[in-house]
Amino acid sequence: MLEKMIEERTAEIAVIGLGYIGLPTAIMFANAGFRVIGYEIREKVVEKINSGKAHIIEPEIDKLLRKAIKSGNLRATSNPKEIREKDVYIICVQTPLKEDKTPNLSYLESAVETVAKAMKKGSLIIIESTVPPLTTVKMAELIEAITGLKPGEDFYMVHAPERVMPGRIFKELIYNSRIFGGITPKSAELAEKLYRSFVKGQTLKTNSTVSEVVKLMENTFRDVNIALANEFAFLAHQYGINVFEAIELANTHPRVKIHVPGIGVGGHCLPKDPHLLVWPAKEDFGLIKLAREINDSMPLFTKDLLFEALRTINLPPEEAVVVILGLAYKGNSDDPRNSPAFAFMDAINEKVKEVRTYDPFVKGTHESIEEAVKGADAIVIATDHTAFKSLNWEELGKLMRNRILIDGRHTVEDPPKGFIFKGLGRGEY
Repeated sequence: MLEKMIEERTAEIAVIGLGYIGLPTAIMFANAGFRVIGYEIREKVVEKINSGKAHIIEPEIDKLLRKAIKSGNLRATSNPKEIREKDVYIICVQTPLKEDKTPNLSYLESAVETVAKAMKKGSLIIIESTVPPLTTVKMAELIEAITGLKPGEDFYMVHAPERVMPGRIFKELIYNSRIFGGITPKSAELAEKLYRSFVKGQTLKTNSTVSEVVKLMENTFRDVNIALANEFAFLAHQYGINVFEAIELANTHPRVKIHVPGIGVGGHCLPKDPHLLVWPAKEDFGLIKLAREINDSMPLFTKDLLFEALRTINLPPEEAVVVILGLAYKGNSDDPRNSPAFAFMDAINEKVKEVRTYDPFVKGTHESIEEAVKGADAIVIATDHTAFKSLNWEELGKLMRNRILIDGRHTVEDPPKGFIFKGLGRGEY
């Protein structure tokens, strides 16, 4: 029966969590013709969404949201009573790390408990959140403990990890391949059929644990590759070369694809997914752990570049006013989660006179870049926003007390005249 309802697009969907993944997912299903209700505990977010305005920045999101709202297919709520007895539940909540780098699954468990109290026999529950291996099976067992319903018999359970990048979410929701890991083959088949309502990319079915591991492997690969690139950057400073030139040339080899070094790795995936991957394992894995340590150290390396520049003008750090450009973890995004800008700020906060911040998408200490740099001694680029690639450095320099520029994101090709320049991986300076 559920299969037929999915085919006819009469199945009712509840999306739990309307953040960077949940809201775009709800919009896609609503615009594909399904009746969707989004559940979000933040009442102000609910009000904003229902007014047709997104609370996150993403190309085309407001237009697509207004279309979904206007059609009557999408509505948000913070009342759990309104998500009762839906046919499909899609869980899109955060799974952050605790201070000891172990996973905090409290948000997921709370969402699953909410679903368990609302669902009906025959419901399909899909977890899009990135989780440690074996979590989906455990969440199915949690639902059974609460409801008495048998997983795979009385309800369907799937892990369907999101695979999108901010700034390209809607395009990648449609065209990226998707993996559906079911606790039973039927669960995976139902999820695949549901997402086929808008996904044009390849769809692949497996079991839930394989799906969980695949998602974590993807981001761990990227994290390890970035750590290697960061080590190449360290070497570039020793050898007096431009690591970005070297990487570009190395990548002309048909079997080489080195990633890009930088001030640090941020976002909701890369800093935590390697920890999630190895957390349930019985052994310690050196390479994965070491890569995390290298990438976590990059804000400190950038701090060393800053202090080295301050020494060249004989300015003690405790007298320096430092401006951090960029608080988002990624260029042209308003997402500050795990941004290395904050780790860098923590590293220098008590060592310099003042730290100022400016970001065109994230609220900082100053609302304009001119206000932020006035009377400052050093600028540190921590996010590769497009706007930072075309700054008028001559005019900004006139506002500063001293002219130091530290580029942690390779946004400046040629050091501006009159500045003491140090770029991460730019060993030629």
